[in-house]
Order: sequence, then structure tokens, then C-alpha cells
Amino acid sequence: MPKPKTRKKAVYTPPQKSQEVKISPRWLAPTMVVSWIIGILWIAVYYVAPTAPLIGSLTNWNLLIGFVFIIFGVVLSTRWR
Repeated sequence: MPKPKTRKKAVYTPPQKSQEVKISPRWLAPTMVVSWIIGILWIAVYYVAPTAPLIGSLTNWNLLIGFVFIIFGVVLSTRWR
């Protein structure tokens, strides 16, 4: 009569994940929102008043500056928990 087959190794159990909830720093959300607002306002002011002091001398670089602020806000939003 053949012997019954038994497992030599225990069944795989995945490691337990920590129950600790990650929390964002308090400065993250306000910085993210302010960055978006500055970026949108920078682009809007450039289109409304392209000859304003400081903005007029930068010409099309204003678009890049506005989009950098917006992208910075998006990058910060990936860190928000």
C-alpha cells in the first residue's frame, strides 16, 4: 500500500503589510494648490497683459514658467496621501 503524500514545505504565506497609515506633511497640500494657482495666473496674466513689467521682457518664456509651476503641483500631488 503506498504512503499518502505529505507536504515537505509549509504553504506560502505572503509577508504581512504594516498597518501604519502614511500621512502627508502638512505643507504638501497647500503648496500643491498654490503652485497650480500661480501657474494658471502666470499664464493668464501673460495673455491678458503681455506688455506688463517683468512679464513683457520674458516673452514666450512666460508659458514655460507657468507650466513649470503647474507640473510642480502635479508632481507634489503624487506624494499626497
